[in-house]
Amino acid sequence: MLKPAEMARLAVQAMEDKKAQDITLMRTTDVTVLADYFVICTAASTTQVKSISDAVEYVLTEAGEPPRRREGERSSGWVLIDFGCVIVHVFMEEAREFYDLERLWADAEKIDIATLN
Repeated sequence: MLKPAEMARLAVQAMEDKKAQDITLMRTTDVTVLADYFVICTAASTTQVKSISDAVEYVLTEAGEPPRRREGERSSGWVLIDFGCVIVHVFMEEAREFYDLERLWADAEKIDIATLN
């Protein structure tokens, strides 16, 4: 069983491998009971939404952390994958701007993903 920080790191790495844009990692432990981390990124197309979300799901499942549920469809421009302590959001740009999770969870600690590797 992986620690939440390691799960978040693996999700970020999978997103980077699939050329996700504007990856944001937020530690939400102190602001919600929903999850310890939110990992958010932008995809350039519906095909990339699927590619990124599939890659994150594959990497974490291979590490022994299968998702609890997956919501949204690539055609909707947004996919959420709930791994329990880590929630992954893959958005097309318009959907990301509409939901504006960074503003909604502004009290969460933003973590510099460059420090993860």
